[in-house]
Amino acid sequence: MPADVPHCGACLQHPPPLDRCLTAVSYGYPWSQIIVRYKFQAQPGLARTLALMLRSTPWVEPALDAADTVLPMPLSKERLRTRGFNQAHVLAQALSKPKADAALLLRIKDTPPQSSLTRAERLSSVKDAFAVEPLRTSEVKGARVVLVDDVMTSGASLFAAALALRTAGAAHITAIVVARTA
Repeated sequence: MPADVPHCGACLQHPPPLDRCLTAVSYGYPWSQIIVRYKFQAQPGLARTLALMLRSTPWVEPALDAADTVLPMPLSKERLRTRGFNQAHVLAQALSKPKADAALLLRIKDTPPQSSLTRAERLSSVKDAFAVEPLRTSEVKGARVVLVDDVMTSGASLFAAALALRTAGAAHITAIVVARTA
């Protein structure tokens, strides 16, 4: 992405913990239905197609190539047990199996589903919900990290995870998501 991309006033005053967020599509028809099938109807095979779509998105390939590690957004143990798989982990593996690491970024606090909360509630609920594996913080210091998720709504979860990575010393954090809400 060009270095001269303008920032809004709010981002200039309070820079987000992400350096960049890349997304393939808007979260609307038909993508919302495809993502729901992938995520909630146990169709992890769709990850290959979603990864191909992401790799076709401008700036995603260079971000993956430059990354030291590709981290899926972690799920709580409860949500992982209920769903049966972490959709972000399967997607991260489809994007870059050698760099995908589901054990470096941890979810240390279970939170309610973000879809049921207001933006303010989302920001509050995910505060301190993520941490870098304490025995592996040296792997994050100075690293270029790609953070992978399926959908970005308010950005609260991605921002909280990025803040944990930034605190551990990550040099550059790019989020890659399949879809983003308006």
